[in-house]
Amino acid sequence: MNIHAYASTTAGSAFEPFDYTLGDLAHDEVDIAVETCGLCHSDLSMKNNDWEITAYPFIGGHEVVGKVIGKGEHVSHLEIGQRVGLGWYSRSCGLCAPCLNGDQNLCVLAEGTIVNRHGGFADKVRAQALWCTPIPEALDPAAVGPLFCGGITAFNPIVQNGITALDRVAVVGIGGLGHLALQFLSAWGCKVTAISTSDSKLDEAKALGADHFLDARDPEALKSAAGKFKMILVTVNVPLDWDLYMTMLDRRGKLHIVGAVPSVTSTAFPLIEQQKCIGGSPLGSPGLVLQMLDFCARKEIAPVTQRYPMREINTAFDDLKAGKARYRLVLENG
Repeated sequence: MNIHAYASTTAGSAFEPFDYTLGDLAHDEVDIAVETCGLCHSDLSMKNNDWEITAYPFIGGHEVVGKVIGKGEHVSHLEIGQRVGLGWYSRSCGLCAPCLNGDQNLCVLAEGTIVNRHGGFADKVRAQALWCTPIPEALDPAAVGPLFCGGITAFNPIVQNGITALDRVAVVGIGGLGHLALQFLSAWGCKVTAISTSDSKLDEAKALGADHFLDARDPEALKSAAGKFKMILVTVNVPLDWDLYMTMLDRRGKLHIVGAVPSVTSTAFPLIEQQKCIGGSPLGSPGLVLQMLDFCARKEIAPVTQRYPMREINTAFDDLKAGKARYRLVLENG
């Protein structure tokens, strides 16, 4: 099968047209004709080899939406022509302890869609069928792509930490992840506080479901929220005053990291005395992705997107790098 894609050939270089060929489908795989593909900050990090795991030529794209055009002989739950989504993971082993317990996103042999293989900045992409999730008809296929990375990354902590409608939760960073977290938590019934360095986002944050807004640049404002939150969800990738944020947690509260911050440090006694903890999570299992999509369909939750033709991929990356995204960028195949 011939695939027409866009590849970066060296660290930081622009994307250029790139064709490659795949052999026969494995028994558990599907081929997807890509309709849209979200652009995530992880794609930018991989393009620049920030994490030192990128293989070139690099074809990014792990927020794929498209229709199944081929399937392996053992794929029985998907049909040709069915619209599916594909996120960060493209394969898991099915045999390790996490997989057997429904935590395929923690698989010890998990394969990343854009790690040592080619992703969705293309007209077609291939993946293990388990990770290709049917999209409910109620969701807009042109906007749903970012749910398969940014969406599930923000949704997973709510479930994993047992957050209920009784809880007060804060979201740090109102960007690609944070704007979805606000919508999820508001629909969940929580009292939600948005924390951002951009006070210009106050009205947007409230429109997305925030009940309160705190300026992250104002230590006194943050101190006023001491002991308030069951969970603080950190969606940014920059260092914070971690001890200050720990004081904002209620007893048994959780500082949950989903942004790729370089490091986290904390004084131990607040953790011990109030049984607070620091944790993080990667995306979610295929089962949880299904639940998230159902929740989005029922609660009418959708990413806020800006759309570009796939051929304008370099313009989209420039806008992402310049911080112009409001809030997720999506590439469309015409």
